[in-house]
Amino acid sequence: MQDAQPQTTPATATATRFRGIWLPLITPFTREGANTPVDHAALRRLVTHYRHSGIAGFVICGTTGEAAALDDAEQLAVLETVLAHADGLPVIAGLAGNHLGHTLARLDAFNTLPLAGVLAPAPYYIRPSQAGLVDWFGTLADRSNAPLVLYDIPYRTGTTLTLDTLLTLAGHDNIRGIKDCGGNAHTTQALIADGRLSVLAGEDHQLLSTLTMGGHGAIIASSHCRPAHYAALYRAVQSQQLDVARVLFHALMPVVKLLFSEANPGPVKAWLAREGLLEDVLRAPMTSASPALAQQLVDAVAAIDAAFGAKAANAA
Repeated sequence: MQDAQPQTTPATATATRFRGIWLPLITPFTREGANTPVDHAALRRLVTHYRHSGIAGFVICGTTGEAAALDDAEQLAVLETVLAHADGLPVIAGLAGNHLGHTLARLDAFNTLPLAGVLAPAPYYIRPSQAGLVDWFGTLADRSNAPLVLYDIPYRTGTTLTLDTLLTLAGHDNIRGIKDCGGNAHTTQALIADGRLSVLAGEDHQLLSTLTMGGHGAIIASSHCRPAHYAALYRAVQSQQLDVARVLFHALMPVVKLLFSEANPGPVKAWLAREGLLEDVLRAPMTSASPALAQQLVDAVAAIDAAFGAKAANAA
């Protein structure tokens, strides 16, 4: 693990490999009696549907991808399917765990794939010290062929990565980004100002604030719905068209609110099923969204299309 670098690197000097809107792709399942195997035909269909929508890349086997319900072989098979059909679009793999040996073994398998990055949260449930977290992420980064993207999400892991810890980790040559779900605006601002990590919003409602502070993009589940608008919002901020960005953001927020009014990814899958892209099947303990919410989502997306035009909504 390398020593922390001085906190004087300007944001403009960072090697920001990770920019733009990254789609944390759901994992489609099909129902075969009591079983719910991965639906690789639907997965190929989804990758084809999204790969030219304006997104920067895919995040596979993350929280939205129900990774906790997939065994190791299933995760590798999902990654291989996406990589085979992504048409050159970069792919980040999720890597969650709390047993170091098992996590490193899975990382060794990931190292055989042409990944753009590995997204790793703190080891869940254990609640290690900050020194333990530095060692954990440093060990993963040392072992990984692809750059590590930290996933700071305390309400899932039970562990908060302090700003000092994050700045220490930013000094590692192979830690290059963060999916920021920490909920601390001061930490977000400090990481952006430090400049060594690509700061990606991980909470959908914080997209605009993170981008306007100088953040580099987002990994957000709501970009399943009309991703071209999210890409347009990102481009508007980059070109200082903040009025345009605000209009898009406020138009998208009703959909975002609905998508998270029941447990993710149930609402996303319900909407995609209405679009004819997959079956509305989740693995326990996750459950499908209510029919009422599914219809509300259809209506909310239709309102966006009415405001901006269906052609614009699907433009690359």
